[in-house]
Amino acid sequence: MSSPLELTILMPCLNEALTVGRCVRQARSFLAARGIAGEVIVADNGSSDGSRELAAAEGACVVAVEERGYGAALRAGIEAAEGRFVIMGDSDCSYDFSRLDGFVSALRGGQQLVMGNRFAGGIAPGAMPKLHRYLGNPVLSFIGRLFFKSPVRDFHCGLRGFERVAMLRLGLQSLGMEFASEMVVKATLHGLRIAEVPTTLSPDGRDHPPHLRSWRDGWRHLRFLLLHAPAWLFMYPGLALLLLGAAASVALGLGPLPLGFATLDVHSMLYAAAAACLGLQMLMFAGVCSLHAVRIGVLPQLPTGLGWVHRVQLELALLTALALFVVGMGFAGASVWLWWHQSRFGAANPAQLMRVVIPGASFMLAAGQIAMSAFMFEFIRMAPQRQVQS
Repeated sequence: MSSPLELTILMPCLNEALTVGRCVRQARSFLAARGIAGEVIVADNGSSDGSRELAAAEGACVVAVEERGYGAALRAGIEAAEGRFVIMGDSDCSYDFSRLDGFVSALRGGQQLVMGNRFAGGIAPGAMPKLHRYLGNPVLSFIGRLFFKSPVRDFHCGLRGFERVAMLRLGLQSLGMEFASEMVVKATLHGLRIAEVPTTLSPDGRDHPPHLRSWRDGWRHLRFLLLHAPAWLFMYPGLALLLLGAAASVALGLGPLPLGFATLDVHSMLYAAAAACLGLQMLMFAGVCSLHAVRIGVLPQLPTGLGWVHRVQLELALLTALALFVVGMGFAGASVWLWWHQSRFGAANPAQLMRVVIPGASFMLAAGQIAMSAFMFEFIRMAPQRQVQS
């Protein structure tokens, strides 16, 4: 019976005939030189230039992946791998597969995800477009660290190693380039042990444009980060809108507000009240989305700041909504009395009347938002919770 493999070196491939053979040779030489029981897998995503044959001729195990996409290729390769650890990297000669010692040492030392850091290891001239080097990668990596408190400083380095079983338990789903972000985000959320090692990035050896599309794939990465961070997408902006809108509404409800260069009046009060209502709706939506994401297993637990969701009780929320509705009706009654007092239901002074109408409508709208959200929480809780593997 053969002994289990320690390491799989995995390369996604799509029409890389000029470089895939060299990458496979480097990887196999590394395994032989270090005495590591391992294999090299090329996950081919539909090459038509002979890449599969070249990789196989160099001793790689070629896995044909029909479903298109960077993530689809890597998922298939990870499932096919037999090594305890997997080190993945692009098959375009941008990474040196003969220099993987830092990854192997970290994995053997107990790390479950080991990320390459190109900014720490060095980026050769011409290896990374300036748009990616100074805007795309730094901004998206900063957002990832901010949203998820991840220790990773280079979210999109293509050279990374991981414990295969731990990665499979994360249930990675992305098919495209955002797979790189999904791996880091879910590893962080599930508490995997993560480390970085300096990695050198060299110019690729392709004779065709890169598969990465800057704006399209950048948006897909950002979209993934936002969808997995409901606190940052909805709660924090909503809280800011609610507080600022409510404060401005109260100030303008007392009378015009001179600012020197302009005077804000009842028209501004209407916008402020709308902002407060939108902010409240975003807060409720953050709770609903977060609870749903946890119930279906997209998130392992509620994000920081959204623990209040567990304390929302239908009956208490409905009583709160009823109280707000009664307050709103009180303002509505006062506005009718003011209208009668001013003009006997004729043309009224809008500057005075709207200062009563706007808060009345706002309180009633808030009551409806809270009541509907409370029922939505209950609907979500009725569904059986999917068990998230740890």
